[in-house]
Amino acid sequence: MGYSTLADAVIDLEKAGKLVRIGEEISSDLEMAAVHRRIHAQGGPALFFENIRGAAFPAVSNLFGTAERTQFLFRDALSQIKDVFRLRINPKAALHPRVALNALRVGVHALPRKLFLTPGFFETPLAQIPVIKSWPKDGGNFITLPLVYTEHPDKPGIMQSNLGMYRVQTDGNEYQNGKTMGMHYQIHRGIGIHHTAAMRRGESLKVSVLVGGPPALMLAAVMPLPENISELLFASMLNKKSFRYTNNFGFLFSPQVDFLIHGEVTGAETLPEGPFGDHLGYYSLKHDFPVLRVKRILARKKRAIWPFTVVGRPPQEDSEFGRLIHELTHDLVPTEIPGIEAVHAVDAAGVHPLLLALGSERYLPYAEKKPREILTQANAVLGFNQMSLAKYLFITAAEKGQGVSVHKVPDFLKYILERVDFTRDLHFQTRTTMDSLDYSGTQIHEGSKLVVAAYGEKRRELATELPEKGVSRYNFRDARLAMPGVLAVRTSAFRDYKGAEFEMRQIASSSRALADSGIALVVVVDDAEFTAKTIDNFLWVTFTRSDPARDIYGVDSFTEFKHWGCKGPLIIDARVKHHHAGVLTEDPQVSEKINRFFRRGASLEKFA
Repeated sequence: MGYSTLADAVIDLEKAGKLVRIGEEISSDLEMAAVHRRIHAQGGPALFFENIRGAAFPAVSNLFGTAERTQFLFRDALSQIKDVFRLRINPKAALHPRVALNALRVGVHALPRKLFLTPGFFETPLAQIPVIKSWPKDGGNFITLPLVYTEHPDKPGIMQSNLGMYRVQTDGNEYQNGKTMGMHYQIHRGIGIHHTAAMRRGESLKVSVLVGGPPALMLAAVMPLPENISELLFASMLNKKSFRYTNNFGFLFSPQVDFLIHGEVTGAETLPEGPFGDHLGYYSLKHDFPVLRVKRILARKKRAIWPFTVVGRPPQEDSEFGRLIHELTHDLVPTEIPGIEAVHAVDAAGVHPLLLALGSERYLPYAEKKPREILTQANAVLGFNQMSLAKYLFITAAEKGQGVSVHKVPDFLKYILERVDFTRDLHFQTRTTMDSLDYSGTQIHEGSKLVVAAYGEKRRELATELPEKGVSRYNFRDARLAMPGVLAVRTSAFRDYKGAEFEMRQIASSSRALADSGIALVVVVDDAEFTAKTIDNFLWVTFTRSDPARDIYGVDSFTEFKHWGCKGPLIIDARVKHHHAGVLTEDPQVSEKINRFFRRGASLEKFA
């Protein structure tokens, strides 16, 4: 069926009992975000805020908050989109009548349709739009579901456009309310290519920030599509309706979206943007980012609704984007990266910090089983699309009868740790580009990567209980088993790297006896009890708080021909460092204030 507007999707969700209206007055300053987080944590419905203090428009959030609701929104198109992808994998699939018919149906709606008349919008002050502040230390209000549209200056037109979701700061810092905004687009993003081309031509880059519209637009904006495929083309396919638009003096208009912000990014002009509570579970700090000089802010004349989301430590609403993207694209991976059967960016570890991959070993079937082809495949994975932002890549090869799955994270890591040869299987990349939101490296955009490529026969049995040998109060203040073969150890707080070198040598000395006790990995943390409590805690602490090149040590470590390895357990220093960003925490006063929505007779009493 598809949706013409966001209002249509809201009505559909409400009729199906998947949306709740909140009629009481609420503030966009922390309160809406806090309510969203509480409802999302319960797997609750989408939220429609009708009465926002000082705003002239309602808002909606948690649209994609559960897998069931996301499936509902795209229920008419998912199977057809999958059939289109099957044709790319195997053109002979077109011989199957259902596949051919579905591909034809998708094709009918695929091309965006240009209109001749500019659709009905009116200018509105920014102050009347309920732009939210999500976390207490955020630097201002942020648009959290912006659809940022740009065209390539050398090849203008919608088919060469880029639609990305890059947060936009609307006030705070040095921004002039309604006149300038912060454009947080990170490294490896398509808009950067357009910006570079505009600077080369000595021109400003025209930017249209779309907010709202059919849910398919929001998914398309985060979809990792090749550079030569328009996100608006994919949105039309997913929505089963052609995206309708017109272009006026280089700016995009569409009757399907709810708000439009038109402006220009000029040259290398930047202003401080942030802090902002981000999806790794920490604040991204204040840094210089491009400035959008606003020309106009427009709202659709009929039923304009402001959509927003709230990000933080996973899982959050954006986790469902990742799950659905995997569902749509996992069969494409082997065609894009030969030899790779599956990949999984681990949501609990913040997505980019940890990537798991299942490859293949076909080079020398008659020789000793050890990593060969998967090393080639690891390089291909780290050079592919947003996988290039991965910090840790664990890769092995599929073995008949082993049933290894990248989506069973504890089992996959156990399989690796049973087979890894720490003298051979650790491969570092140093001083390379990193996810802009990851503060474990040397500075913004920079850090290191580690590929752990393990394949072959099982080398060790992993401990499933704390070993009696080597674990004592004399050796460690507190030690907990986080998962088979993995020890979480609490030590003193991190002071500096010189002191850390000395401390890790002591821990390495104390850990020698652990190798024979089934411990393959020792993670040094600030709170061993918290880290070992759940597998998600272990993943989050270990892989968001460490930079491979600076924070990895090992028992009897060595460097040979520029290759680093160790003979005993690997040691990761995952303590909080001074240069790390702060952990996201709720404001207790706000948490108390929003209890009014959950009291008897209030809109959300059933979720109390």
